[in-house]
Amino acid sequence: MSTATTHDVDYAARVVRLRADLGQLPSLAVAFSGGVDSSVLLHAAHSVLGERALGVIADSASLPRAELADARAIAQKIGARLVELPTRELEDPRYQRNAADRCYFCKFALFESMGEWCSENSVAHLAFGEIADDLALLRHGSRAAREFGVLAPLAAAGFSKQDVRRYAREHGIDCAEKPASACLASRLPTGTAVSRERLWRIESAEAELKQLGLRVLRVRDHAPKARVEVAHEELARARELWPTIVAALTAVGFEAFELDTYRAPEARLDRS
Repeated sequence: MSTATTHDVDYAARVVRLRADLGQLPSLAVAFSGGVDSSVLLHAAHSVLGERALGVIADSASLPRAELADARAIAQKIGARLVELPTRELEDPRYQRNAADRCYFCKFALFESMGEWCSENSVAHLAFGEIADDLALLRHGSRAAREFGVLAPLAAAGFSKQDVRRYAREHGIDCAEKPASACLASRLPTGTAVSRERLWRIESAEAELKQLGLRVLRVRDHAPKARVEVAHEELARARELWPTIVAALTAVGFEAFELDTYRAPEARLDRS
């Protein structure tokens, strides 16, 4: 049997396992972000459980409005109900401090709010889009998930990032090729306090620069300096656009500017 065929068989077995596991649940809320992992989980859950599966998204200051709009559109296309819950992580001094474990307190607030909603609305289980690849990484969010008993059906079925992208393509989920998108707070250096104002400035800057066609983008807030990071293949384009980029960053309050290659530190430090 060829390697390609073996992979196809294994992938098919993982899909069967995922659907079987989901089918054993009386009802399920998926912690939804609009990223490919949680979108695949919501699609699979809705296809198996119908109206007994829904998405729940945290509407917080660290979620860009464009990401919220995209998440709404994906859930609507899937046909799943989407509940939007405000979260209160910005009220937690431990989150505001932005230490290395900031993501734990973010996910703690997220799962706490979602768990309360599930209890109040008689939804039996809460799940999130952890995949098998994540198990090898330092994931503060996974620790919070375990503490709240949040399920990880994709990881349990052995889904890799390659698997979720394949599933999304096969089922016409629009975010199949979407790059990783970490929360806005990840743009602040560790130890720099998280504030609503700084999150707004980062969001505004990235929204302006994305209109220039840059696909992979981070604006790191090292006030008063902004460090713009783009994918290696987009560096030449960013250099051409540099005067326009500087003007946009100046308009939201930055005073110094730097261009660098994006290296996805979020994937190592649970910033996504």
